[in-house]
Amino acid sequence: MVKIAPSLLSADFGCLKDELAAISKADWLHYDVMDGHFVPNISFGYSVLKDVSKVTDLYLDVHLMISEPMKYAGNFIDSKASSITFHYEAIEENKINEFINYLKEHQVAAGISIKPDTDISVLKPYLDSLDLILVMSVEPGFGGQKFDDRALAKIAWLAKMKEEMGYHYLIEVDGGINEETGKLCKDAGVDVLVAGSYIFGSDNYQEKIDSLR
Repeated sequence: MVKIAPSLLSADFGCLKDELAAISKADWLHYDVMDGHFVPNISFGYSVLKDVSKVTDLYLDVHLMISEPMKYAGNFIDSKASSITFHYEAIEENKINEFINYLKEHQVAAGISIKPDTDISVLKPYLDSLDLILVMSVEPGFGGQKFDDRALAKIAWLAKMKEEMGYHYLIEVDGGINEETGKLCKDAGVDVLVAGSYIFGSDNYQEKIDSLR
């Protein structure tokens, strides 16, 4: 069954503990980190993650949308990240395997993400060592954007490669996810659905989580 990862970016931080309790029956918590440089927005850092880890048992799925992911990864590991996903576009290619190995050595699942305009085939050299691949179905930086259909072909390609080659990575998608687009992604072979405003903008979080399953 597909995993559901509500995106903390869309939560009400005025009552964060209550918001986390309301999504406690989800599978993961998606935690977007933005630096105002790699993407044109700023969110939260590792100190908030450490506080969040004290009040939820959810798997902490950290997505680094930052320019220097290798510089800051250790802070997020220390703050109880379960997985760390960095952007292919944010790191030199000759450093990617080194970073994947670093994350695994620290018992954190290693993920990579690509923007909508990036060709999925650039990830081919790393597929055998990754735990997670995050396909962005919107331009990273802001919530509430419309789903980009190009993500479906990327998900299908990853699912085919995974089956043919016996890879173990999970396929995740983030951006514009609702009941309709979530079904399209599931049909394409996705393993994890990230949803922000669809869940946190509703009157019944659990109902929306269930609708995505």
